[in-house]
Amino acid sequence: MSRIIVFGGHGRIALLLAPLLVGRGDEVTGVIRNPDHHTDVEAAGATPLVADVESMDVEALAEIIRGHDAVVWSAGAGGESAERTYAVDRDAAQRSMDAAERAGVRRYVMVSWLGSTAEHGVPEDDSFFPYADAKWAADEHLRGTGLEGTILAPGTLTFDEPTGKITIDPDGRGAVSRADVAAVIASSVHEPCTIGRTIRFGNGDEQGAVPIAEALAC
Repeated sequence: MSRIIVFGGHGRIALLLAPLLVGRGDEVTGVIRNPDHHTDVEAAGATPLVADVESMDVEALAEIIRGHDAVVWSAGAGGESAERTYAVDRDAAQRSMDAAERAGVRRYVMVSWLGSTAEHGVPEDDSFFPYADAKWAADEHLRGTGLEGTILAPGTLTFDEPTGKITIDPDGRGAVSRADVAAVIASSVHEPCTIGRTIRFGNGDEQGAVPIAEALAC
């Protein structure tokens, strides 16, 4: 059994992730900003923790991370202003990594996106640029820490039913169901072979897709 803290605990992926982790015997803390989301997070099997990560410093974040075995970062500004996108997707994410190190929690899984590279190609005048820039900066920060980090980079998220299969380094937009992303996170947390890797994936087609466990194996 592991104790796992999930930032962005009321997100669509996080609410699918919690029951998968609980089903494996883990204890899950779902970090939320809005106390009204308490019931939804609890119904998914997680213990809700109300905390505003946007305003918390490293020590405050370390305090809530301490005692867990792994961190999953699935929080985001959700397409709000550029200012909030940088504040949450970059700055708060980076502080959470520093906090995990301070708290002695080495396992860290970042939920990123398929195009998160230095050459993401999003123009600066595009409304999507702050997200692309912030996620790349957060990913790079994780790579520079001493954490046992995994960066999961799914393509375009869908509400399709889960397939249990993914394609690594897909062509195009790499569409993938949120349920399959949750399954990839749940498997990655417990798979040492994913440590130090950036895993870009989509559902792919019948021929290119393989079972999640196989795709994550060494």
